[in-house]
Amino acid sequence: MIILPAIDVISGKPVRLYQGNYERKEIVADSAVDTALKFEHEGAEWIHMVDLDGAKKGTRVNDSLVIETAHAVRVSVEVGGGIRTMPDVEYYLNHGIARVILGTAAICNEVFLKDALSNYGTKIAIGMDCHNGMVSGSGWLNDSSEYYLDFAERMQNLGASTLIFTDISRDGTLTGPNLEMLRSLQERVSCNLIASGGIHNLKDISDLAELNLYGAISGKAMYAGTLSLSEAIREGEKGRC
Repeated sequence: MIILPAIDVISGKPVRLYQGNYERKEIVADSAVDTALKFEHEGAEWIHMVDLDGAKKGTRVNDSLVIETAHAVRVSVEVGGGIRTMPDVEYYLNHGIARVILGTAAICNEVFLKDALSNYGTKIAIGMDCHNGMVSGSGWLNDSSEYYLDFAERMQNLGASTLIFTDISRDGTLTGPNLEMLRSLQERVSCNLIASGGIHNLKDISDLAELNLYGAISGKAMYAGTLSLSEAIREGEKGRC
């Protein structure tokens, strides 16, 4: 299981939210570039970035900083937030981003989603941000009427290879990942699953690795010092097939 340290950006600064609440943001570092370099030094193979301003506004906002960060490191970078059109996808992929995450676009625009998956395949991941079991969009501000398991199955049927599952109620809370929902997802679909939200310590990484997931995203735990990235990476390697 790979560990993807997270850099979420608002107004050019790395932040963490609490349960997806933009009013409860905490600036956790001065520089996204320096943070990414630190993660690379600690052994990360991937870095997970989210343009939270873009997710809220529905258009790219911090894209220049995302590209600058990706060019500063030698590891793979994935990005989500505000990616709603094919030019958005192509912009990132043409500027060194390894994987683009579609969230709201996957909910609202199936024609675009099919086009993106058809053209770019494994370079597209689908973000499943869930609240009370329902998929949310627009920077976690709006719930859809689609149950997360049905959504996951629909994405797989459309050709998605990677799903990123976030339980919004646990994001930024350090209360542990939602193992029950992740287990149900693992039973329903065969996509690569990446867990996000609630990770607190090394035991959480061990629990996720036992589910044989593809990956796990951690943000606040590393910034708060309750989880060492290098230790998490070593623990995650035990769960690799």
